[in-house]
Amino acid sequence: MTAPQEMSVGEDDRVRLAPGVMLRQDRVRNHWQLLGPERVLILDEVALEVVRATTGQPPVTVAEAIDALAAQFDAPRTEIAADVREVLADMIAKGFLTR
Repeated sequence: MTAPQEMSVGEDDRVRLAPGVMLRQDRVRNHWQLLGPERVLILDEVALEVVRATTGQPPVTVAEAIDALAAQFDAPRTEIAADVREVLADMIAKGFLTR
């Protein structure tokens, strides 16, 4: 899946949760989700790690988050970078994250 140019995410970008969106664990259904006004996005393990790495405190660049995830999972940075940028572009397009 290729993101439209306006939704592409650069490594110098900093992303954050969009206004009104929060990360929440649904303990009853045993999953993490992003909750926004009248919408919800259930996160798989990869998406959860990307959201945590990119929207935490203190704010980090996408490149810093990619480096941290590559080290955490002992995976090639190029593969991690492609996955992270795709996940972020999709969440920005859906309105859950913003730059």
